[in-house]
Amino acid sequence: MRRYTSLLLTAFCLFMLVVAGSAYFAGAGQDAVRRPMREVTVYTTLPAEHASILTAAYEEAKGVRINFVPLASEEILNRLKSQVENGGDQAAAMVLADKETLTRAAAAGYLVPYISEAGDQVPESFRQSDGYWTGVWYDPIVFCMNRDYLLTLSRVPDTWKDLAAQPQMRVGITDFLAADASANLFMSMLAQFGDAATYDIWRQIHPKVVQYARYLSNPVRQAGMGEVDVAIAVESEAVRYMQGGYPLKIVYPADGTAAMITGTGIAFRAKNTDAAAAKEFADWLLTDEAQQALQTQDFYFVPTNPGTLAYKSFAGKNMILFDQPAMFTAQQKHDFLDRWVKEVRFK
Repeated sequence: MRRYTSLLLTAFCLFMLVVAGSAYFAGAGQDAVRRPMREVTVYTTLPAEHASILTAAYEEAKGVRINFVPLASEEILNRLKSQVENGGDQAAAMVLADKETLTRAAAAGYLVPYISEAGDQVPESFRQSDGYWTGVWYDPIVFCMNRDYLLTLSRVPDTWKDLAAQPQMRVGITDFLAADASANLFMSMLAQFGDAATYDIWRQIHPKVVQYARYLSNPVRQAGMGEVDVAIAVESEAVRYMQGGYPLKIVYPADGTAAMITGTGIAFRAKNTDAAAAKEFADWLLTDEAQQALQTQDFYFVPTNPGTLAYKSFAGKNMILFDQPAMFTAQQKHDFLDRWVKEVRFK
């Protein structure tokens, strides 16, 4: 009898442990449900579509929600200035933007330095040496050529001067006034080659332009459909159409090209907890996981981190980029474009 009593007592104790454990985990689960998700506010110049892909992937991977606030460059700088002067609970923790915006923000004192093991792998040409901003990917301008057209050539033009001098060629390009990447090409050429050589190149190319497109994708689509022979376009669009089966080949300019560099900067006066979370997100953007999230949605950028598999997979990762910074004032940019419109575009 004593034996059965002992067994019953043991069973009862085990039953109570199971009940208590279930109650504990149920309570913990309810706490997890009740606990608000950690959120980080990030100002960005990225298109909304890119931002939504990144925030969804990061939330799934890390359980942290990135609240992207898409803004134009000047709006970001104005908000960061207000944040420096006034602070506030709604302060952004990070900026994910183009190189020029980040450079201006750093010079104005709107960012704080952040150097990590991941960021230290990025070549110096894609980051500020003192850590105020770090590039995460870039999108270069390339010559995207129709394969049938290539078969007609005895020699493939692979420099800007060769392309300009190529006879009987149909060209597609996005208007310099329509897209930042296209305008950046023009300004970068001015900085690299000087204004006389740059205007001469575009005077030769202009008569061959079939259409000045409004969107970055149109010239590549035209080249893929055989409507133009060569598209002067961003590599991301060229790769996207090639992945879709279009008969295209990328030629990287041997005398250099421009690229839109996207990078991160930690905002001044961000809360300590938000700044820590922003730094983790900045490091994540340098990983293959971030690139995979973009590539699964057909967005192909060149990573700046040479340690990633995504970087190693790009055929043009060793392309030559212009090394002269195109740091012109807003008035200078206006004057250069105005001259291009008068002397080239509508002459």
